[in-house]
Amino acid sequence: MALPKSSVTFNVAPSQDTTFPTNACQIIFQASALLRAVRRGVRSELKNTCVEVEEPEACPMSPPWFLLVPLIPQPQSKLQQCRPMVGPSALPVLQRDGNVMLGGLFSLHDMVMQPDFSFTSKPARSRCTGFNFRTFRWMQTMMFAIDEINRDDHLLPNFTLGYKIYDSCSTPYHALRASVELMGGEGEGEVEGGSCHGLVPVVIGDGGSTLSLVVARFLGVFRVPQVSYFSSCACLSNKAEFPAFLRTMPSDFFQVDALVQLVQHFSWKWVGVVAGDDAYGRGGAQLFSEKVQRLGACMALHEIIPKNHAEGAMASIVARIRSSGAGVVLVFALEQDAGALFDEALRQGLTGGSMGFAIRRAVHIPGLQEFLLRLHPSSPDASEDPFLRPFWEEVFRCSLQGDGGGDSHWGKPLCSGSEDLGSVRNIYSDVSQLRISYNVYKAVYAIAHALHAMRSCETGRGPFPLHACPNTDSIQPWQLLHYLKQVEFSNSFGDETKFDVNGDPVAVYDLVNWQLGAEGQVKFVTVGRFDETTSLGRKKLYIQKTDIIWNGNQTTVPLSVCSSSCLPGTRRAIRPHFPVCCFDCVVCTAGEISNQTDAIECVRCLPEFWSNEECTACIPKQVDFLSYGDTMGMALLSVALLGSFCTAIVVLIFACHYATPIVRANNSELSFLLLFSLTLCFLCSLTFIGRPSEWSCMLRHTAFGITFVLCISCVLGKTIVVLMAFRATLPGSNVMKWFGPLQQRAFISLCTMVQVVICAVWLAVSPPSPRRLMTRESACVILLCDEGSALGFCLVLGYIGLLASLCLLLAFLGRKLPDNFNEAKLITFSMLIFCAVWVAFVPAYVSSPGKYSTATEVFAILGSSFGLLTCLFLPKCYIILLKPEKNNRKHLMAKSEPDKTF
Repeated sequence: MALPKSSVTFNVAPSQDTTFPTNACQIIFQASALLRAVRRGVRSELKNTCVEVEEPEACPMSPPWFLLVPLIPQPQSKLQQCRPMVGPSALPVLQRDGNVMLGGLFSLHDMVMQPDFSFTSKPARSRCTGFNFRTFRWMQTMMFAIDEINRDDHLLPNFTLGYKIYDSCSTPYHALRASVELMGGEGEGEVEGGSCHGLVPVVIGDGGSTLSLVVARFLGVFRVPQVSYFSSCACLSNKAEFPAFLRTMPSDFFQVDALVQLVQHFSWKWVGVVAGDDAYGRGGAQLFSEKVQRLGACMALHEIIPKNHAEGAMASIVARIRSSGAGVVLVFALEQDAGALFDEALRQGLTGGSMGFAIRRAVHIPGLQEFLLRLHPSSPDASEDPFLRPFWEEVFRCSLQGDGGGDSHWGKPLCSGSEDLGSVRNIYSDVSQLRISYNVYKAVYAIAHALHAMRSCETGRGPFPLHACPNTDSIQPWQLLHYLKQVEFSNSFGDETKFDVNGDPVAVYDLVNWQLGAEGQVKFVTVGRFDETTSLGRKKLYIQKTDIIWNGNQTTVPLSVCSSSCLPGTRRAIRPHFPVCCFDCVVCTAGEISNQTDAIECVRCLPEFWSNEECTACIPKQVDFLSYGDTMGMALLSVALLGSFCTAIVVLIFACHYATPIVRANNSELSFLLLFSLTLCFLCSLTFIGRPSEWSCMLRHTAFGITFVLCISCVLGKTIVVLMAFRATLPGSNVMKWFGPLQQRAFISLCTMVQVVICAVWLAVSPPSPRRLMTRESACVILLCDEGSALGFCLVLGYIGLLASLCLLLAFLGRKLPDNFNEAKLITFSMLIFCAVWVAFVPAYVSSPGKYSTATEVFAILGSSFGLLTCLFLPKCYIILLKPEKNNRKHLMAKSEPDKTF
């Protein structure tokens, strides 16, 4: 409520440094006066100032009273209009005398109809509406327990309990006003000799946490014990704020713990919370949100039910529940708020199963149902019960004849007098689910056992200073509070009742499932249990899953997730601007795995392993090399064998025509040696195919180097022979005697031995060896031969290149020698092809990955070998086989016209 301009706010709540009057009645009556001021305003004694007291909104956590003092001077005429109004009459009370009076606070009505305040006339009395049958049964249970104790000759012999019960009307104001009347006696401000008449040493109630907060703050000032039967707010466990508060209802702290374990048990990750706008709802929802989020679950929504149950607000809450996608919604609300939410959900067609934790149920309280059904307006004590008439009229929808007579009241027919509670089935007479009623029953017995302990105190062995015992003829509330905290007993049902240091009882809950019976009635079936006292190592929550019926009579547990679980082989990917429970499932990349559900990240396999197709396990990588089974390996093998076969054919042709001039020309011995070396070149390529080993790696490079040097040496020898042969035809030339067959053999051997020495040093210093090439980006382990010494490999190739370049140069110089069969031309073409192949080989070899580099080397070997074989021997074979007439000395020695173009 907004403050008026130019006003000062005085907080009159007691501070820590406040000195209280020594007489408790003075405090009571000061509070009573303050409470009356809240309702009617007072006339200030200050001159030219009118004080009006404004009633604040109920806020249990803030100081309860505020005085608003306008400082604007008012005209004298207006000041004279201020006059006190007569306060409200006493609250209705149900009372029975006894040696000790037990106070009782019950919210028999669900709401209060406030009158309009015009501030010009006396306002009408506020009227409580919405009679609650269940709360009325709780009140009757208190009376039943007191009667049962009074009849017991063992618990409190020669001692009777009385009661003084008020209706708090579900509002903090009425609860506080009733508490003041409980503390102040029958009339406000009655004091005789400085003592209080009718002082109640203990109060049972109230039901709602918000109401108990207000009452507990007030009663805590006087250390008057308060035992609540339905207030579960965890904040009430704070003994610094509420030193005299106890309860037979477990704290929300335990209830939230049970709910969190329930959510965890069913793997619900996307949960909605709807709470009532009170201490129970807000406190419980806040505790649940904090705890459940620590377990990795997320809140789909968090809504507050307004106290006025506005249609638009309720419709909006249900709409948000529907759009949130949550399969499970937890409701922390009182009966009235939860009922309004369920009604709106049904109206919008949003249905589902219900399950929740309920406090432990009493199997049966003998005699309670008969006690409940005894009520009748014609009974002798009916006139003393102010709550019987509204109850009776609400049950039978009729009107009891009032003092003024008449035929009806508020449009209802008159009651006939023949109505019988036994013929009506409602929540009042239903004793099958005695839970809160059982709490009330235990609260009364806890007080009775505390009184029994007080009366049993032995003189000189008391708990108070100087071992004094309490005076049972004048019981002080603070003494009774001491004994209440020490209470520990087992009732006739075998249930133990005691309070911990916070005044809380042992937390034991039944897990109750709402099931629809065959006749359409709702049955409450216990399907599990939560026991906070379970020993360490055992589960506190036990659930019988087979007994649970979910929405649509299904037995399958409903899912409540923002995103479905990510299967093994995938990982979670958080959606931007969404809670962590909302994610996408991303398949692990190749080489990574996840072998559990809802993996946060994928794990990379070790270098020698690779992920399977499902990305759920690491398996050894496939070993990859140029094998005979590969298509490429088979193709290279075929080409190598074809080259060897073609070489063998040429050898056969030359052997069959050995005596012909074209074979004998230019040293036939060199031709056969060249064909032999070409055969070795084709065959040495086979050493590059197959699984690399130490021997194969050393053999392939040395065999390749030596055979190719032998081949090029033969070609170089033939080139020198051609040049020498034409030089020898000049007059006076005797050059051929210096390069005869013996010198040719020596030259070829010398050239070859140089390569042999290079290879020997290479093998001795750093020989080629097999190597496993494992890259994280590849699914294969590549087996290849490492050159060992890069210098050795370069020397081998460089020496081959040197001989090939020299051969090309000499052949190029002799290309225009006059002869019908000038072999220098053929050597020039063959060397051009050879050099072109090996020049192209170098970048291709460096850039080719894995086994393809080996294939490139084999291709270069085969390509250059085929070039030599084709260019050097195909023309000769052509003449031998197809042009035999040209295979004579005359034709070969004939002069030919030089080619101008080459």
